[in-house]
Amino acid sequence: MNYYDLVLGLIPLALLGLTGVLTTAGLALTTAVPLAGTISAGMIGHAMFVRTPTDAPAAPVVQQ
Repeated sequence: MNYYDLVLGLIPLALLGLTGVLTTAGLALTTAVPLAGTISAGMIGHAMFVRTPTDAPAAPVVQQ
């Protein structure tokens, strides 16, 4: 499991879990969903722009 697998699993968990917590805390559903969506979008942005996915460098070809 790498960082990107973890982010993909946490996106729906954060969206649904935070929406439930915020709704239980007394916020309206129409307020809780955008707030939780902002956290999910922040995780996506972090995965795309802060810890950018890069390809592994190719091994040099040794010619004999």
